[in-house]
Amino acid sequence: MVVAVESQSDHILARAIVRDLQVDDGKDNLPEVSKFTALTGKGVSAIVNNKEVIIGSRKTFEEHHNYTISQDVSQRIQQFENQGKTSVIISKSGIIVGVIAIMDIPRKESAKIVKELKAMGLKKMVMLTGDNYKVATNIGNKIGITEVEADLMPSDKVSVIQRILDLNIKIAMVGDGVNDAPALASSTVGISMGAAGSDVAIESADVALMSDKLHNLPFTIGLGRMARKIIKQNIFISLGVIAVMIPVTLAGLAQIGLAVLIHEGSTVLVAFNAMRLLRYNHINR
Repeated sequence: MVVAVESQSDHILARAIVRDLQVDDGKDNLPEVSKFTALTGKGVSAIVNNKEVIIGSRKTFEEHHNYTISQDVSQRIQQFENQGKTSVIISKSGIIVGVIAIMDIPRKESAKIVKELKAMGLKKMVMLTGDNYKVATNIGNKIGITEVEADLMPSDKVSVIQRILDLNIKIAMVGDGVNDAPALASSTVGISMGAAGSDVAIESADVALMSDKLHNLPFTIGLGRMARKIIKQNIFISLGVIAVMIPVTLAGLAQIGLAVLIHEGSTVLVAFNAMRLLRYNHINR
């Protein structure tokens, strides 16, 4: 039942649930799902075999569905949270029938990438997540991010972004899910991890990385800085040549042929300077 409902969602956690629950008899034998609704930042609901099924966080059930979480379920959820796991509650026809534990496992390269970003001069890195604070802190500590904002709805992420922007700090927001889209659009630069990202996140971002490999992040930032540096150099070269050649030509110290040659030569120089970007490698910098 859970696989049938979650397979209708494009959320990254839904994909993980569908992948890992390992239904032996295959998708052809899944129950029919109708009236599927994605509750942004909360979970999903649908009708399965004429029964309402809701899958979401504890906060969703307590605040939006008037459910009473039994002591037994609360204890199980607490156990999961103490282990650094996020709990997803399943209800059928108004009755809680199960709890799924999901645990974020940092990619092996995550800590290295965070270290690289700090070495590049990024002074402030904040994790924005809908997970509970204990789970988020556990993950953050493993990868080197000590500032965590947890239990966030999509609108809460936007509020955090706006609060930082109000301090005249420019923000690069990195995300891949539907819940990240508003924050991506609100930040100074939104960066979507394209391969794993939802369509709405890619549309909302300023930059879409067509791969979910994290090492592309410091590469992209470094490439952007290098491009800005080369643009400034090329403007200086172009304006410098014009500033010299105009008075020299007007003074009759250079013939038109020589002036054109020098001017066009500077154009070629600017082009070759820009081509240095093709050789950019942030690892060697």
